[in-house]
Amino acid sequence: MIVLGLTGSIGMGKSTTAKMFAEAGVPVHDSDEAVHRLYAGKAAPLVEAAFPGTAVGGSVDRAKLGARVLGDTAALKKLEAIIHPLVRADADAFLARHRNAGESIAVLDIPLLFETGGRGRVDKVVVVTAPAEVQRQRVLARPGMSEEKLASILAKQVPDAEKRRRADFVIDTGEGMDAARAAVAAIIAELAGKPGN
Repeated sequence: MIVLGLTGSIGMGKSTTAKMFAEAGVPVHDSDEAVHRLYAGKAAPLVEAAFPGTAVGGSVDRAKLGARVLGDTAALKKLEAIIHPLVRADADAFLARHRNAGESIAVLDIPLLFETGGRGRVDKVVVVTAPAEVQRQRVLARPGMSEEKLASILAKQVPDAEKRRRADFVIDTGEGMDAARAAVAAIIAELAGKPGN
């Protein structure tokens, strides 16, 4: 089974592209969705122990947790040390299930694939990109987003040009949905024709 890592900077259209892989029949593991699930389950007592008062009714309250860790590098590292191994175990179980089911391709949607050293976990990398101005418009249209927040987020991410340079495949979502869907289909077709890659 070929494990495809899907990544891209904020506002590039990664979540939409992940849906396109899923619609084409490729199993997709979404790291963000896994975090939401873990916060409502096995991560809640661990997060509560590290950050008392952040879990309510057995579920992590993301607003309370955010208030405790945002802007605090040490607290963020402490949270990541709890969450990253759980998300990784969740992804490993997902891959094992689909490998056992005989799937030929599976996608790990990892927002910070390069930033967290995730390259070694995947066989090929797809980077989702868009022109900087398109990215800026998309992100600034989000509720609660500002130029300062965007600048802060981008400063923590590997630059788009570097991600594209390190990718096996690049999908430009600035060219529209049909072009992105065609690129997804082309990647699937190429990988399906290369067993054992």
